[in-house]
Amino acid sequence: MARDIESHFSIDPARIHIITNGIDAEAFQREAAVDELTARGIDPARPYILFVGRVTRQKGLTHLLDALPHLDPTLDMVLAAGQADTPELAAEVERRVAEGRRTRPGQIHWLPEMLDHRTLVQLYSHAAVFVCPSVYEPFGITNLEAMACGTAVVATRTGGIPDVVVDGVTGILVDPPVADGAEAFAAALAAAINRVVADPTLAEALGRAGRERAATAFSWTAVADRTIAVYRSVA
Repeated sequence: MARDIESHFSIDPARIHIITNGIDAEAFQREAAVDELTARGIDPARPYILFVGRVTRQKGLTHLLDALPHLDPTLDMVLAAGQADTPELAAEVERRVAEGRRTRPGQIHWLPEMLDHRTLVQLYSHAAVFVCPSVYEPFGITNLEAMACGTAVVATRTGGIPDVVVDGVTGILVDPPVADGAEAFAAALAAAINRVVADPTLAEALGRAGRERAATAFSWTAVADRTIAVYRSVA
């Protein structure tokens, strides 16, 4: 975004200051309770991957569903996904979820309603891995929320996501799909997910580093400090 502003508006790069979004690191942290999961038919004893986002092309949900055949067959999938952009896309996702449920009976949970904060935190906290398969994402705050809850992240190397998720440190980044490359992207996404799930030591290390990064670099205190610094610099 800074490069676009510099290019299109001929702004001196020295006058551009980047202050990221942030989260409440106290509100988003690992929670032991699982009552909201069990109330929705999700067995916390079974490893599951988690997607949180709107049903849009940008968010890449269809790519995640394409990855199903490549995923570890013991993995469940929880989709906290609503607000489809179009009726056509909603119908497509419904069809793909139905197909997935036929091959993985009882393993795909779709939560289309708006979820309260406590439920969301429990979902993040107990996921084996959080997945953000976005085709483009300006920032990707859901990655940050998952990291704050101590969960490893698999996400796309696009937009602002690499500014949040450090590849190999707080998560695993996968290159976005190129023209006619949807199948390869789905396979790469599944490979990264399977890698994290198969290695509990790696998953724990990614989650621990993610929590540390979220609570320090992206807390509202850190964001406020950077904002004050900009005002002081121009005063």
